Amino acid sequence: MQNTIGLFYGSSTCYTEMAAEKIRDCIQSKIPEQKIDVHNIANDCIQLLPQYQHLILGIPTWDYGELQEDWETHWHRLDDIDLSHTKVAIFGLGDQIGYPQWFQDALGYLWAKAVNQGASAIGLWPNKGYEFEQSKALTKDQKFFLGLALDDENQFDLTDQYIDQWCQQILEEFGLTPS
Repeated sequence: MQNTIGLFYGSSTCYTEMAAEKIRDCIQSKIPEQKIDVHNIANDCIQLLPQYQHLILGIPTWDYGELQEDWETHWHRLDDIDLSHTKVAIFGLGDQIGYPQWFQDALGYLWAKAVNQGASAIGLWPNKGYEFEQSKALTKDQKFFLGLALDDENQFDLTDQYIDQWCQQILEEFGLTPS
């Protein structure tokens, strides 16, 4: 599965699933021959992660900075997965107005887990245009999110634009370009 992208997500309310489908469709519109395997981790085994050199992982942040239930169920299993030959891009969903002190925290947790397992993380996203107090998903200089930050609750009108820009960015960072 060398040139196939593995897209894994957890979704309780379908918003992360819809974002994953938009990301898949966006990538395939840019590179029609690009194969993308989409996996809902509620149904598919996360032990499939190391089969891909390119991964996109999606996670929403719940309540007060908590993991989504499907990711939480598999969280300890991630410790046994070697991602040392893998580039990983992560997207998250959160509510910056309702939970401003925990905006995108789960994205930060998943990023740290992937990096601790040896992955090369790509896909930083500017934090301009968001209104929140704190986030565990920021770079040390606090200028970027560690992945694409979506807020379908308060910025739904920006989601498609952000996905389009981010997909172009991660395709370049993956080293995948239209043929």
